[in-house]
Amino acid sequence: MNEAQKQQQGDVATGWSAPPFPATSAEYITVLAHYHRAEMGRMAGWRDRIDRTTNWAITGVAAMLSLSLSTPTSHHGVLLFAMVLVQLLLLIEARRYRFFDVYRGRVRRLEKHYFAQILAPLPNPDSGWARLLGQDLRRPQFMISIRAAMSRRLRRNYLWMFLILLLAWVLKISTPKLQDGEVAPDGAHSLQEIVANAAFGPIPGWTILLLVVAFYCWLAYAALLIGDPDEKEHGEVHV
Repeated sequence: MNEAQKQQQGDVATGWSAPPFPATSAEYITVLAHYHRAEMGRMAGWRDRIDRTTNWAITGVAAMLSLSLSTPTSHHGVLLFAMVLVQLLLLIEARRYRFFDVYRGRVRRLEKHYFAQILAPLPNPDSGWARLLGQDLRRPQFMISIRAAMSRRLRRNYLWMFLILLLAWVLKISTPKLQDGEVAPDGAHSLQEIVANAAFGPIPGWTILLLVVAFYCWLAYAALLIGDPDEKEHGEVHV
């Protein structure tokens, strides 16, 4: 006798049985309404987590900019560290976005194929949406890859943060003696001086410049060259 049979016999002996399934149209509608409310709550919870990560990234960028540009003695490596920190937060947010997208997909399937059909019926409705929703509930799977999730969040929010950090870093290495008051900033007068200012400890300036250029080329590829079907599924209202 396997474990399932033993469990079934134990349930019968104790008088316990599984909850009954809906038997009437009113009961089905009640179940769908409660289920929709539950999925909305889960989706909103993960949406709040995404917003928190974005807020952390914005706060970190503002703090690093203030620390780096407020005094001429601060090292440009602070801005490089900020780029790495924002990239880490982007990876965290992409992971959270994948979970958010699972619950949003369920909510959209209900709204698109059930509630919208009630309010504005179409002549040939999709009859397979309930089966797909049931399969997703039995075996949940991510709808997008971590690469696509990172691309979406990069285009929506993080690209602007990276551009601000890049401009600040270029300003820092080209004008290393930024000062307040009436003293004019002492800027770099040649490319060799800019390259020398870009050095990071034992790492020469050319290496740092090439790494930054390669990193931002990868960001541009991730943000602009990866196809995204999100707008086709969710319309203009998407995150």
